[in-house]
Formats: sequence, structure tokens, C-alpha cells
Amino acid sequence: MLRKSLAAAAIAAAALWSTTALAQETVKIGVILPYSGPFADAANQLQRGIDLYIAKHGDTVAGKKIELVKKDTGGPAPDVAQRLAQELVVRDGVDIIAGFALTPEALGAAPVATEAKKMMVVMNAATSIVTEQSPYIVRTSVTIPQLNTAFGKWAFETAGVKQAYTLVADYGPGHDAEKSFSRGFSDAGGKILGSDRTPVANPDFSAFVQRVKDANPEAVYIFVPGGAQPAAIGKALVDRGLAPPATKILAQGELTHPEALESMGATAKGVITTFHYTLERDAPLNNEYVKAYRDANGGRSPDLFSIGGYDGMHLIYEALKKTNGDTTGDALVEAAKGMSWESPRGKMTIDPEIRDVVQTIYLRRVEKVGGELKNVEFDKVENVKDPILAAMKK
Repeated sequence: MLRKSLAAAAIAAAALWSTTALAQETVKIGVILPYSGPFADAANQLQRGIDLYIAKHGDTVAGKKIELVKKDTGGPAPDVAQRLAQELVVRDGVDIIAGFALTPEALGAAPVATEAKKMMVVMNAATSIVTEQSPYIVRTSVTIPQLNTAFGKWAFETAGVKQAYTLVADYGPGHDAEKSFSRGFSDAGGKILGSDRTPVANPDFSAFVQRVKDANPEAVYIFVPGGAQPAAIGKALVDRGLAPPATKILAQGELTHPEALESMGATAKGVITTFHYTLERDAPLNNEYVKAYRDANGGRSPDLFSIGGYDGMHLIYEALKKTNGDTTGDALVEAAKGMSWESPRGKMTIDPEIRDVVQTIYLRRVEKVGGELKNVEFDKVENVKDPILAAMKK
């Protein structure tokens, strides 16, 4: 819970700043991310997306200078995120709160956004419930159910898979992925033969993969975090003869990140994944974005974190233009509702009811292109909403 004194201060400060918002010459954006700790790379990728947007579009919008105030949670640390959000509002006088690579930290900061009436732009945290925690939250990334419910339905209806097995990491995102894929697949008519959950830091998948083999499914759906796990699970699958084309390997996009592909090698060939962003997407806007990102970051490629930051800044800039520089939370959120634009990832819209992104979900297959393994898009599902939030609003 928020301390009453800090909450009162936040509200008082918000009221004061609201009355002078139009007179201010600077728009302060407080960015809360785990710049240090186990998720530092994700945070820094997201920050680079923010920085690239500002570098490309300038640091002035609606006649006002954009100023970033960055705060490090060292996360995941929801209590720290809440405290930092309070500091940003009360002490630093920010107009907008943004960032949030991790769901627990977005949930921690949400009450501050509500009490201070500040627009809060969630640029990654992918659990459905996030936008429901405050009427001031708008999300520009993706949700796990958005990806995987559509993926499960596609697997049955388009890929022709009738039976599948799910194997996911035993933590919140893995549970969401398992439930979402299974729901989409089963509702379409498919049968889940079995499911299993692996330790988050598990280095050895042999026993789990053996159980998958014993079930003899047509396909196995996988969700694991990045790092060493994609290569480890890829090897275990190949060692037991569970590899394309004999067995379809389906997964959320983290399994075949560029860094993961390097470590997986030939074991990744034929894996099918779903994601909302693919750096190999051959579209002029994305090609321009990828080149600019690589030029600015020593050749490193953008990923889901960086695109969330980039599009998050787009939403902030366009909302400020629509309000003519009015930074009050109610005005900015109203401006964001229904906003639509062409992103490097494709068309994006902010649903006016759920304040969440509606976007195209891509299907990619790992193929060798020019001697390198790459995620090649071969199908898509357009205008996908988060199914859980959409159902809540019916």
C-alpha cells in the first residue's frame, strides 16, 4: 500500500503541476527500468529504443523540450518501482511515467499513476492484467495471451496440428503462455496430450523431453526464457528425435532470438514461433529502423524490448501533439485512445476501451538464408487483441 503521506503529496503535487502544465517549457518523462541486475540487458535494449526515437524525431514536441529522468530498480522489485514512481512524481515533478520491462514493477507503480493522475506508458510488461490496474496505463508492447491464443488457434486451423504437448518454464510468463496456447488450440478443436513445467534455471531438459517423446504428439509447444535454455532444450529435442519435420516445434519468439539462434545452431532449423516483432521483416520502415538501430548500437540488432520503447515514445509524442502540449494525465490518455500508426512492426492501434495494443501477430519459421539461420515470416494474424481483456469488456 502507498503511504498516506506520500500519496497525499503525490496528489497535491499533481494538482499543482496540472494547473501549470500548459505553461511549462519542459515535458519530464520518468523512465523506470531494471538497468542493473538480471534484466539489465532487456532494460538497456528498451532504453536504446527510446533514445533512437528521440534521436530520429528530435527532443522537442508541441513546442516543449523532452527530458528523461531515469530510475533503476535493479529488479524485479515491485516495491522499489513504487517508491521510485513516488519520487518521480513528488520530487522530480515528472509529467509522464514510462518504461516497465517487468510486470511486477508495472503493478507496483500503477497505484501511483492513479493517485497522481499521470499517464503511465508500459513499454514491455506483458501480463494481461497490467492495463486494468490503473485508468492511466497505456501499453505499447504485447501480451502473452495475445500472442499465444492466436498461435494455438492457428496451429489447429492452419497448420493442421490435431494433438500437442506443452512444455513451459515454471513461472508466471510460462504459466500464461501454457494456458493461452492451450485455450486457443483446444477451443479450435485440438487436443492437449500432456503438459509439463520446467525449473526456470533448468540446464537439463532430457527427462522432460523424454516424457514428451513418450506421449508421441504431432507438435510440442515450448516457452522458456532466453540465455542458455534455448540451446539446451533444442539439443534435448534433437537427441530424442523430436525435431522438424517429424515433430512440429512451436514456441513464443524468445526461443529463436538472434542470440539464441547462434547458440542453438542447426537444431533450430524448422522451429515455428510467434511474435509481434521480427527484425528480418522486409518492409521499408522496418529496414530503416533496423539499420538506424544497428548504426547507433555498434551493430547490435533491435528486439522486442527496443521496439516497445521506440513505439512507446511514438505514442507519447503523438499524444502531446494532440493535446497541444497539455501534460495532464486525463488529456494524454484520452489522446492515446484509438491512436493508430504504422510501426516498424506493422500497423498498431491503441484500443480505446482496454488502452492496450491491437496488432499483427506473425508466424516465423527458422530457415537458412544466405548461410545464416533466420526467422522468416510466412504467415500472420491481423488485428489481434488481448483475448482476456477483450472478454472482460464485453
